[in-house]
Amino acid sequence: MADHVIPASASQRGRKHLLVREYVRSLIVDAEPGSPAPSERDLVEQFGVARMTVRHALDGLVAQGLLERIPGRGTFVTKPLIDMQMRLSSFSEEMERRGKIPESRTLLARRETAGPGLARALETEVGAPIVHWERLRLADSQPICIQHVYLSLDTFPRFLDDALPSSLYYWFADQDLMPTWGEDSVVAAVATEEEAEALELEPGAPVLHISRRSFCRETAVEVTRSIYRADRYTLWVPVLRPEHLR
Repeated sequence: MADHVIPASASQRGRKHLLVREYVRSLIVDAEPGSPAPSERDLVEQFGVARMTVRHALDGLVAQGLLERIPGRGTFVTKPLIDMQMRLSSFSEEMERRGKIPESRTLLARRETAGPGLARALETEVGAPIVHWERLRLADSQPICIQHVYLSLDTFPRFLDDALPSSLYYWFADQDLMPTWGEDSVVAAVATEEEAEALELEPGAPVLHISRRSFCRETAVEVTRSIYRADRYTLWVPVLRPEHLR
């Protein structure tokens, strides 16, 4: 490993771990998943810092999903996570924005009737006809999530009569009902056996359940319930401080 010169400014208390962290990040950015990270002992000797400082630096990269610790084996480079911003866009749009190729496989598409929860969410009557469309969503041929879409057949009466769209949001645009606002909720969960098989996970592996209700102006156009692989997906939520607290 090449010698590394520590700038004097990095010797300030509380800043050394940042220097170590960014150095390790530069080493692993193009590394193959599964490659070992630099050892704590090597980093301690190279930077002349305490082992706790090195551990703090590596903890930051683990928290960011760039490294993973495997008990009894060491610390390794992880598969890159898909960073998804919380905004009103489709899965296909988000994947294309990150240079990945989106793909969908329909698992189910049928007419059902709305129970109380879906009826409220879609602003229709209990027992009203709805579409239930279940898809496996992939990025670069890797399974990312299982997505359940629910639509009101009163709003979209011919949805099941035609070929299913490759992108639901592009289809909404063709209907002049592109979602303009919505609301998401996120819950941590574990994969069922069926979900794990579809997502290529072990049963009981962590997943994220993300529910969305979207509107075009005042019309409720969709309810989606998605199960995302927690090991391939990170949720980015920008936050602002309220004006009255500034």
